[in-house]
Amino acid sequence: MRFGKLFTSATLVAAAGILLTGCGLSPAASYVPEAGPGSIAPLDGLPQDARMTVTSKAFTEQLVLGKIAVLAGQAAGFKVTDLTNVPGSQPARELIHSGQAGMMWEYTGTAWMTYLGNEQGIADQKEQWQKVHDQDLGNGIEWGKPAPMNNTYAMAVRSEAVGKLGGITKMSQLKDLPAKDLTFCVDAEFNSRADGLNPMLEHYGLERGDATSVPDSNVGVYDTGAIYSATDSGDCNFGEVFTTDGRIQALDLTILEDDLGYFPAYNVAPVFNGKFIEQYPGMADVFAKIAPLLTDTELRAMNLEVDVNGREPADVAFDWMVKQGFISKP
Repeated sequence: MRFGKLFTSATLVAAAGILLTGCGLSPAASYVPEAGPGSIAPLDGLPQDARMTVTSKAFTEQLVLGKIAVLAGQAAGFKVTDLTNVPGSQPARELIHSGQAGMMWEYTGTAWMTYLGNEQGIADQKEQWQKVHDQDLGNGIEWGKPAPMNNTYAMAVRSEAVGKLGGITKMSQLKDLPAKDLTFCVDAEFNSRADGLNPMLEHYGLERGDATSVPDSNVGVYDTGAIYSATDSGDCNFGEVFTTDGRIQALDLTILEDDLGYFPAYNVAPVFNGKFIEQYPGMADVFAKIAPLLTDTELRAMNLEVDVNGREPADVAFDWMVKQGFISKP
């Protein structure tokens, strides 16, 4: 989801051109419900023919966020072109970079490592956003203030097991557990990454392969999607998850606090093409109202509605925008 391979510039431009012809976009990509007025009002002095193009990547959370942006743009008075559901991080980024799209929601950690070429993420959320913001200005891309939601890695435990594990709530408490309880479900990438499981254990005072700490037999390697159900069923006590995944709520998993700051920050933030936001600076204010309300809890609930309950991302985004008062039902 975050660490796509880098494309050549020619490939990126070609991909963006294909996307603009409609290829690669699902038939429902442009669907959003009709909205009435709310706290987001048309920008002062906005021309009647003002246009805004919104893009997003092609997974659930990005589709929900993209539809939120489409609805916000419409409420602000724009004729919005909906280019959400782009297959891949790099093509979506290139639409912003080239000016073929004016806005998308992006993750700070993705930009820092995938687009800007840094090898290590930064755990401090404010520092990570500031460094991405500052570096991307040179690319003609401007970052708005980040949301609280931080779609990073985490370790989760089934809630009914918390009491049996000493009431654990923080990762620093892992070292207090006996080796028999230190069982982990992870995917193959996290198991072998230079910033994955082994250094995480070391960061928290544990040692992979030590019979008195975390013996190798305590680590199970699963497909990413299977980790959630494996953790819930007790195949392991601690599973590698993404913090805004709706299955955390659906399966009643409890996320352990990363209290010693191991995992890099992946806060989402509104990202604008520089020329677009220079022409329409009021849109920075619009998204500055939306971003603070996008928490891990809110995104988990919205992702759950799509992935578990089968609802359309646009309908989920619409209901959330209405609930927050940004728009109303017509």
